[in-house]
Amino acid sequence: MNTDTLRAEVESFFEFKGESITLGVPVWNNEVLTGSFIKAPLKMFNRHGLIAGATGTGKTKTLQVLAEQLSQNGVSVLMMDIKGDLSGIAAAGNPHPKIDERMQQIGLPWQPKQFPVELYSLTGNDGTPIRATVSEFGPVLLSKILGLNDTQSGVVSLLFKYADENNLPLLDLEDFRKTLQYIGNEGKAEVTAAYGAISSATAGTILRKVIELEQQGATTFFGEPSFDVNDLCRFDDQGNGLISILRCTDIQHRPKFFSTLMLQLLAEIYDNFPEVGDTEKPELVLFIDEAHLVFEEASKPLLDSIESIIKLIRSKGIGVFFITQDPTDVPDKILGQLGMRIQHALRAFTAKDRKSIKLTAENFVPSAYFKTDELLTTLGTGQALVNILNEKGIPCPLMACQMVAPQSRMDILSPQEIAAQLSQSKMSAKYGQAVNRESAHEMLSKKIQEVAKPQEAKPVAQSTQRKSSQEKSTFEKVANSSAGRTIIREVTRGFLGVLGLGSSRRRKSLF
Repeated sequence: MNTDTLRAEVESFFEFKGESITLGVPVWNNEVLTGSFIKAPLKMFNRHGLIAGATGTGKTKTLQVLAEQLSQNGVSVLMMDIKGDLSGIAAAGNPHPKIDERMQQIGLPWQPKQFPVELYSLTGNDGTPIRATVSEFGPVLLSKILGLNDTQSGVVSLLFKYADENNLPLLDLEDFRKTLQYIGNEGKAEVTAAYGAISSATAGTILRKVIELEQQGATTFFGEPSFDVNDLCRFDDQGNGLISILRCTDIQHRPKFFSTLMLQLLAEIYDNFPEVGDTEKPELVLFIDEAHLVFEEASKPLLDSIESIIKLIRSKGIGVFFITQDPTDVPDKILGQLGMRIQHALRAFTAKDRKSIKLTAENFVPSAYFKTDELLTTLGTGQALVNILNEKGIPCPLMACQMVAPQSRMDILSPQEIAAQLSQSKMSAKYGQAVNRESAHEMLSKKIQEVAKPQEAKPVAQSTQRKSSQEKSTFEKVANSSAGRTIIREVTRGFLGVLGLGSSRRRKSLF
């Protein structure tokens, strides 16, 4: 084995008939094989992927390169920006001697370039706000996230069913709060007759679990106008795919909310995009940074749901890439669905680290040129082990690769640049202004007032009032008290960050 045979192998396995992107060139025995390009076929980007490696090894730059080249090939991209360091894609890169040196070694020219970017935010800070209505969520995912039993899940489903059958639009958190109060108070007899009694203990359990999610901040993006996932697939005047960056810096410490958000996003995209099968290039590629946040607090039902969607969404022309420090952060069943793997260096500081590196090495296709477990700890910054599928879905040989440098800025936009970006955004004009139309809160309030007016005109015996008070359930007493109303209001404001997959009749857009 020598450099000539390795070059021949690269030429044999990494030249494709269809469109492809260039990842870099092989590195073997500390030699960079200039001009022997390692490529990845666009056709296989809907088979999903993984970008992994220790802090500071180049994961973010690799993510940046993939997004840039996909955009240049007319593929739209959605990136979850957890750390807030991806906005620089919207600006041209700055020349640097190290960039020139790397690209000379690779054998490609380097030209600074900015890419079409749309900045989104869950809170509206430094990005176009993304919103969703309560009705676009269903009770199924909520029950999975909260780990509810069948009885508790039934109460959640009852609230949505009651709202549907009584034409009560659930648009924001006030609507949900008012409906919850109504079915436990003024509408209790009506609900009990139609659906059965609601246990106050069951309601209390649900509310306590919702408090946890409220504390994780799942309260800020509910209302109108709702975001349409079809707006993710857009192009600029030159045919470059739009790179949508969802800035999630304010939820990086809220893993349960983040995992819920990711599953709902994938479910909405799957629900709205048509079946296309295997195409020459994907419709959309999602990059989920800090992927451990998706999985570390996810329940087994939630993991099962994510696994199912990852398997099915490929047929919609959608690719999903997870970015994380350690491949073991991704559950094995999901890891097995990831056809492309770009593994940067790992660090072996502890016995646990060494065990993880050995396990990671075993997950790669064996190579006649590289000792994978040794190479994983000696790769330099900007170098990675690359395992991809060819156009027929067959794994190509494992390669140690010197990765190409990004063309866009390897830094963030300034606040002034972000403001300028948003001022020119069509999506900011479309989604920037919140809308508050009549919905369940207003409708139920009017209904309660109309019923109360005739009763107020009639004298009520003190004994009757005392009897009525004695018959109230514990749930009613709590809900009707000043403190109770405050608790319910604040608790239910966090409810919808975990609402579930719902029927397609309820959901029409993102989250």
